[in-house]
Formats: sequence, structure tokens, C-alpha cells
Amino acid sequence: MDLEFKKKWGIMFKALIIMLILLVPRTLIDIYGYDTIPINTVVGAFITGAIFTIAIIFTGTFTDFKESEKIGGELAASLKALYNDSRVLPLTDEAPARVFRSHVRKLHRAIITCFKENNFNLHDINHEMNKINNDIRILAYLNVAPPLIAKLRNELGVIDKLTNRVDVIIRTDFIPAAYALAEVATVGVILLLLFVKIDPMIEGIIIFAVISIMLIGLLLLIRDMDNPFEIGAHTYADVDLETLVYLDTYFDDQDKEMEMLQSEMG
Repeated sequence: MDLEFKKKWGIMFKALIIMLILLVPRTLIDIYGYDTIPINTVVGAFITGAIFTIAIIFTGTFTDFKESEKIGGELAASLKALYNDSRVLPLTDEAPARVFRSHVRKLHRAIITCFKENNFNLHDINHEMNKINNDIRILAYLNVAPPLIAKLRNELGVIDKLTNRVDVIIRTDFIPAAYALAEVATVGVILLLLFVKIDPMIEGIIIFAVISIMLIGLLLLIRDMDNPFEIGAHTYADVDLETLVYLDTYFDDQDKEMEMLQSEMG
């Protein structure tokens, strides 16, 4: 199955499978006449309330997801700024700047590795940031202008803030009690629909299938969106980190251009 197709329809396919399994007892209940709950305003209000509750929880999770979408681009912008700022430092000896850029690249690789392995190791990232912090201290000893030092420190602070935010998002769930409420509401509606009498039988099956697949799909989507930084074939709602991944190519290109420029000047 194509990855893009799977990302788009994977959750719907899972919900469809669960719904088909639930359709077996629903059909048997219809056949043997155990569907004794009549359609009335109370049943309609319960189903509407459950859907409304899940929609509110989905809205809250979606807000966090949209915030997470910005993190990859903001991390990439700060890493790129650190790298490029090191190229314009007024130094007679380029060695400290080269070391600085190598440490920026190591920090970038540490962040990318954490995302790819679905294991956000803040200790490794902090270790790489400490190296850059020491580089900035060395640049300050070399009398680099204070505004440039302040800019480097500011960009490193932004990276620190964003990586800590990612760690918090991955470690914490969106209001566990809200998940429990959504799950109870979904199970309650499905149990109710199993015994609701709708004639003819085919109409009852269609209504049960549509409502069940919608509720189950939303519940699965909310669960998947709660950790938007998972990367892999078995996840469906993930933020785009391509801008961050592309930085490796960008850094290679910049290094080549710098080498060509130095050879021409030499």
C-alpha cells in the first residue's frame, strides 16, 4: 500500500475493520429480535451528546497538533541561523568557526536521530547544545562583537525551548480523563445502537455502520494525534519534519560553496 494512501486512509481502514466485526453481533441481534430499544428523543440526545463530546476533545487535540506543526520549521530556522552566523564572524583564524559549525551539525543529527527512532533523548540533545555553548564562550574570549554573541545565544535558547516543548508533548497525554470520557461515550453509543430497533433491518445496519465508523475513526485519530512526532509506517497523523531533515543537504551545499570560495581566493 502506497505510504501517502495509507497515511490518508489507514485510520479509516482500521475503523472499518472494527465496524465490520461489530456488525456481526448487530445483525444477530436483529435476526433474533433482541433489538428492543425504540428510537426516541432520549436515544437521539444521547448519541448527539456523545458525538459533541468527542468533537470537543478532537478540537483540543487538533489545536496542540497545529502548534506542533510549527516546531520542525522553527528548529530548522534556528539551526540554519546558527550555522550561517558562524560564517560571518570577524575572525582571523577560521578554526573556532569550523568547530562551531561541526557542533551545529552534530546537534542537528542528534535531533533527527531522536525523531527517526521515536525516542526523544533530551540528554543527548542537551549534551550537543553544551558543546555549542562552550563554542560561544570561546568566541566571546576572541572578542567577537557582543551583539553577535547575543544573537548566537538567543538562537541556542530558541532551540532549547523547542526541544523541551517536543519532549513535553511526547511524554504527556492530552487530559487522560478526556480520553476516558471519549472512550466511554463511544462504547456507550455503540452498545446502545446494537439494541436500537430500526426497521427495515438493512436501514438499521447502515445507520449502525455509519455512526460506528465515524466515532471509532475519530477516537483512533485523537489517539494518534496526541503524539504528532511519531515517524513510521504505523502512524497516520504526524507533523511534517521534511524541512528539518533537508538541513543536512543544505549544510553540505554550504560547505561545498565555502570550499570553492576559499580555493578561488587562495
